[in-house]
Amino acid sequence: MTTGRTASDPFAVNEDAALAELELAWSDAGYHAFSARDGLWCAVSSAGEVLTGDTPDALNRAIRAHWDGWQ
Repeated sequence: MTTGRTASDPFAVNEDAALAELELAWSDAGYHAFSARDGLWCAVSSAGEVLTGDTPDALNRAIRAHWDGWQ
């Protein structure tokens, strides 16, 4: 996991911070097990469905679309 930006990659995502924000935003809505590995971001719905994205924003959009489908 990357914990922050480095001089060699000033645009690197702080994975720990991004995962914490996703968890804060979505855990009360039934999503959990947030993770990021090798460029794949994942979350698990309360029904056990695995949602993925290639960036934190893409995962957030996938969760939003899934959540909107339940509403």
